[in-house]
Amino acid sequence: MADVTIKVRESGPYLVKGSVTITDADGRPYRVEGENVALCRCGQSKSKPFCDGSHRDGFVATERAPEA
Repeated sequence: MADVTIKVRESGPYLVKGSVTITDADGRPYRVEGENVALCRCGQSKSKPFCDGSHRDGFVATERAPEA
């Protein structure tokens, strides 16, 4: 099984790298092309749960993981 990583982009989407299945609240799978996907976290995307670049209209998020 391949590794999956999720990178939090500053003021942008979650970038998911690796083969994953994304399902809706009823358990139905979304069609995911390829092994990389960008997931919306600004709430403005017209193609949720996927990012469509709407975060560029003013979404700001700069969280960082805590120091060990």
